[in-house]
Amino acid sequence: MTGEAGNASPSLTEIGLRWLSFLHRWLGVAACLLCVMWFVSGLVMMYVPYPAWTDADRLATLAPLDASRITVTPGKAFETANVPGLPIIFRLEMWGSEPVYRVGGFTKSVAISALDGHVIDTVSVDEAKSHLAETFPGQSIRYADTVDRDQWTATSTFNIHRPLYLFTLDDGAGAEIYTSSRTGEIIQKTTRTARFWNYLGSVPHWIYFTAIRSNGELWRQVVMWLSGPVIVVAIAGLWLGIARLRVRRRYAGDRITPFRGWLKWHHVSGLIGGFFLTTWIATGWLSVSPFGLFSTLPPLFGNVPSYYGDQPEPFRLSIAQLRGALPAGIKDVSFSWLGNETVAVANDGKHRVTVRGLDGTPLVLDDEHIARAAKRLLPESQIVLRERLNEEDVYWYSHRIVRQLPVLRIGFDDPGATWVHLDPANGKILSIEDRSQRTYRWIFNLFHDYDLPILLHNRPLWDLLMWSLISAGLAVSVSGTVIGWRAIRGWFTKCG
Repeated sequence: MTGEAGNASPSLTEIGLRWLSFLHRWLGVAACLLCVMWFVSGLVMMYVPYPAWTDADRLATLAPLDASRITVTPGKAFETANVPGLPIIFRLEMWGSEPVYRVGGFTKSVAISALDGHVIDTVSVDEAKSHLAETFPGQSIRYADTVDRDQWTATSTFNIHRPLYLFTLDDGAGAEIYTSSRTGEIIQKTTRTARFWNYLGSVPHWIYFTAIRSNGELWRQVVMWLSGPVIVVAIAGLWLGIARLRVRRRYAGDRITPFRGWLKWHHVSGLIGGFFLTTWIATGWLSVSPFGLFSTLPPLFGNVPSYYGDQPEPFRLSIAQLRGALPAGIKDVSFSWLGNETVAVANDGKHRVTVRGLDGTPLVLDDEHIARAAKRLLPESQIVLRERLNEEDVYWYSHRIVRQLPVLRIGFDDPGATWVHLDPANGKILSIEDRSQRTYRWIFNLFHDYDLPILLHNRPLWDLLMWSLISAGLAVSVSGTVIGWRAIRGWFTKCG
């Protein structure tokens, strides 16, 4: 009997565990290094966001509109701009000391001087520098380079402004400012501190290296095929960890693990933090919509132009009416359409005033008015949800990006159960999401960012949770890295 037992073939379970162990050990070397990088960079990203020139930044640097210098009407400016379709951006603001209209679509962005109506679609370095000097008085500004794209301007968002002029600002913070060579406007700003920490945070975490991120599909594939195998290694580790665990029939010395040293710490930390590690990497993988997951666009996208206006009326504001609609201190005026009706919103950075684009008289858009226009988005469907949010909820909240409040939420009974979030001041579409995107919110955002509003509003509760989870993930990854390094070193020693 003893001889028969000694010669017995290994069971399928034993063979499977051996192969899992082999896979986990050797693929785990690279996987643990990647995990260490992702966890450490994730901690940095909790406190240092990726550089972005936000609308708040733009408003903060703008001088109040000098109404006395405006001699071109919005209607004339829009006609002169000749942007295909309805513009994404149509606003009046100061460019240094000169009032300009900025009009932009998906493929074209121009500025129209509000002084004399000439088109600004090419700006020299000297012009850009001169206007920057007016925007940042008292600061020494130096032209550094003309760049097509670099680390901080790699995405397609900047395409309509390329090439870009890079200037340095002597502000003590090492600020670098990028301006459009087409319109002269500021489109990106970084500081010495932000650049340093992002090279340790967002850049490695998102695999945001310029050569890769410049090609959106290449970047998506790289992220997908880097993180995908790590998920397999993590699941294999969880399986092996549970299989090797003995709570009742313990190992010698009353131990629950057969391992000692770094292997013991890797086993124990994997049992504690392995589930978090697996879900964190898996949700990161899902963020690039592998194999088309979460990528379906809601059907109403094709109807967005008709929402704003399929036969939009022109802006008929006269110069006198425009000036009369600008309270003191206004920094910009945005122009848009809502169901063919023209709307203008004056903004001083804190308060907004809405007027009719027809004659400049005050306009108060009620929710019913906006909802009627929203029906154009999905004319075959019924509106089944209409609510004004004055406070954040689990779908509309600020985290990394600032969400506007109040906001109007409209829901439809289409197959995708589409929601649209709209600006109550002018009806501007702020977001469109269907059931797929809301599912993504719970799968990715919850299990990757743990961004429930109740946690975000009660910091440092969120910080403590994230530090605890990431520390557990780091314990697994660092111990695995040490084990892997020792295994590789031993293998080379043996072969040598």
